[in-house]
Amino acid sequence: MDMQNAPALPAVTRREDYHPPEWMVPEVELDFDLDPAKTRVRATLRVERNGAHREPLKLDGAGQQPVRVLVDGVAVNNWRLEGERLVVPLTGEAHTVETEVEIEPEKNTQLMGLYASGGILCTQCEAEGFRRITYFPDRPDVLATYRVRMTADKARFPVLLANGDPVAQGEADNGRHWAEWHDPFPKPSYLFALVAGDLQANRDEFVTQSGRTVQLGIWVREADLPRTDHALHALKVSMAWDERVYGREYDLDVFNIVAVDDFNFGAMENKGLNIFNSRYILADPDTATDYDYDAIAAVVAHEYFHNWSGNRVTCRDWFQLSLKEGFTVFRDQGFSADQGSPAVNRIEGVRGLRAAQFPEDAGPLAHPVRPESYIEISNFYTATIYNKGAELIRMMSIILGPQKFRAACDLYFQRFDGTAATCEDFVRCMEEAGGVDLSQFRLWYAQAGTPRVQASVEHEGGRATLRLAQHVPPTPGQPVKEPMVIPLKVKLFGAETAKPLTDERLVLLKDPAETVVFDGVVERPVLSINRGFSAPVIIESDRSAADLGFLSANDDDPFARYEAMQQLMLDTLVADAVEGDRSGHEAVVAAVANTLDDAERDPAFVAEAVLLPSESFIGDQLSVVDPEAVFRAREGLRAALGGKLEERWRGLYDGEREPYAYTPRAKGLRRLRNVALGYIAASGAGDADKLAFTQFEAADNMTDRMGALTTLASGASDLREAALDIFYNRYRDNALVLDKWFQTQALSSRDDTAAQVAELARHPDFTLANPNRARSLVGAFGVNQRAFNGASGEGYRFLAEQLIALDKLNPQTAAKLLPPLGRWRRFDAGRAKLMRAELERIVATPGLSKDLFEQASKSLEG
Repeated sequence: MDMQNAPALPAVTRREDYHPPEWMVPEVELDFDLDPAKTRVRATLRVERNGAHREPLKLDGAGQQPVRVLVDGVAVNNWRLEGERLVVPLTGEAHTVETEVEIEPEKNTQLMGLYASGGILCTQCEAEGFRRITYFPDRPDVLATYRVRMTADKARFPVLLANGDPVAQGEADNGRHWAEWHDPFPKPSYLFALVAGDLQANRDEFVTQSGRTVQLGIWVREADLPRTDHALHALKVSMAWDERVYGREYDLDVFNIVAVDDFNFGAMENKGLNIFNSRYILADPDTATDYDYDAIAAVVAHEYFHNWSGNRVTCRDWFQLSLKEGFTVFRDQGFSADQGSPAVNRIEGVRGLRAAQFPEDAGPLAHPVRPESYIEISNFYTATIYNKGAELIRMMSIILGPQKFRAACDLYFQRFDGTAATCEDFVRCMEEAGGVDLSQFRLWYAQAGTPRVQASVEHEGGRATLRLAQHVPPTPGQPVKEPMVIPLKVKLFGAETAKPLTDERLVLLKDPAETVVFDGVVERPVLSINRGFSAPVIIESDRSAADLGFLSANDDDPFARYEAMQQLMLDTLVADAVEGDRSGHEAVVAAVANTLDDAERDPAFVAEAVLLPSESFIGDQLSVVDPEAVFRAREGLRAALGGKLEERWRGLYDGEREPYAYTPRAKGLRRLRNVALGYIAASGAGDADKLAFTQFEAADNMTDRMGALTTLASGASDLREAALDIFYNRYRDNALVLDKWFQTQALSSRDDTAAQVAELARHPDFTLANPNRARSLVGAFGVNQRAFNGASGEGYRFLAEQLIALDKLNPQTAAKLLPPLGRWRRFDAGRAKLMRAELERIVATPGLSKDLFEQASKSLEG
């Protein structure tokens, strides 16, 4: 790339430059004259000088048209714009500042600030969207109480919602009406919310532990009301769970959720008025899979839990983002584990961590859980902040134990209620309540990268010696790392008796190398380590294939059994991909057969345990990713498992079933049956396509229908096209289900997937304007390792073209879809050159957003 012609570098925000706000805003009054074409916003701010300085009031803005500015009720003309920031000179210590602006919601394709979605006006303000609504010190450490008045056309917008509790409503002239809301709890501007639309509510109520009645409502289009019961039930269960487990009671008189079709995130925890992507609200058996149902419950819980871990206690600055997100992910994971199988929930969580966060930690976009700098804060809404952040909380909970951890959380909420806190504040509460020193543990917040732990066991006489060593690989800007505190749950089992030789022990690995001794070990021990995935690390051990097969059958920790099976599969697949060595197939087949034959195990656990690692995860184990070799190895092992165990798969497929119900066992049986169908197809059985098509047509729920369609989509029979056509025609008017149709084809393992995806991008129902639709095709294709990384570079060109086009509409979504191109160092020279060329093309694009520029430029340089 010609760096002389590259765009000017955007400004960098650094954590070390943090300074307290120069002006505080304890009270805000907002008056909205709502109209999709032109909305007028009058903001009245009571401002107070913070500290001894003479700086003017500086209010952030973006894209609005200023109309007038008043100070203490008098119009002034001495204000100025510095870029898009409004600067108002003030002489006293406290003033009332009023601004009036005009904005255009229907032209707001970025979906930040106030925008239009399917006839609804709604807001999204995290992280810096409030400045697109009105002028304000748009930072999380400026907390204010809000009074909001909305006036709108009553026929178009009969429902007017905002944060807090309703105060008053009435009629206005010319067919308009108004409503007022008040939120008595101080909050940062990123938690502001407003919704106006023609909506209906599924209503209920919840009685808190102190006896207060809270009115609940989930607001959607009238036609969608029947699909909101599951979300409403999840909300009530979440409220009860947070009271029981964390002692946190809801504090307002109402709690509302609104579902909208166009949303950059999954949902938003605005105080008292959560705004959700409709994907995480709407569900019925015909349109939503079991995964969708689980995700809805988890996201509803997550956003509700933010009421305390994010709203009542917010983050001081955006570098502390994991303070609220990591902690709340940990809380929603605990909730989800309590609703079904804890083991399966943990497996799913770790699989997600390895799929998204481990590659992030190993790539050019690696950053600490508490970053040091950013160009665009929306680029740090990452798996590191959320998922790895949750693992840090989990490790502290393991170190403290459940009682002390709960006491530490209570202390945190009590001490920082109504304030903007930091990650350090949270850790200090853990130390005080837990009676522990977490000085070294703080490195988890400061150092990027996934630690690697080498583990080996020596046995002599009656003594077993566990030798551990740790290493944190270099990451961009951090070439040398200090040793971490790594909590490892370990246990030894007898190789002959299969009985535990020790109790589970928590080992805190703190030094580069440590030795742990177990006495009284009378037979050869087999090591079970990182049980329950007690630390987000990569374990490298000397355990043999026989040891791993043994653990998959005999370990008493469900996650450790799963992990042993996965490691056995992974070792076999890597040997095949690198050397063409398939000698490990027999051990994998035997281990899977043993798992299938254990009738007492949870069917959901069995389904997870027998699934092969993904192609991308296999590729992560190679020094240079060979997508074709990985694909061949994985398909070869799938075929071996399918063929050699076909009778067992058919027995499971034809075996126990239950009428459709959303219960842990019914979900597990559906999951296992669909896994069995996939293996029957992998065996090459002649009737596999017909079997799948019969299931597709007869299915009475979306889980079974999608299980069959996914199997057919990677095949070559005429039934594939028939099923895709039937599915499309049945659900073409349901945007969320149609997303599944696009995604299924984008993830297909067919040789022509890249060409099919390019054709689908020209489909009349495809649009980049809707984030869900863009993710369903462009995002899904980017994680299809073999199809995306075709040697011709066709996939790279496609992604770059889509991102450049999407950036003009929605920079935030575009930036989130770029990381697959940033993995160019992991591939051969030919592919790497092609990927770099597309990154350079993106960076050189005139008018590129700072969102996409930051991701692309870091991907080139990191």
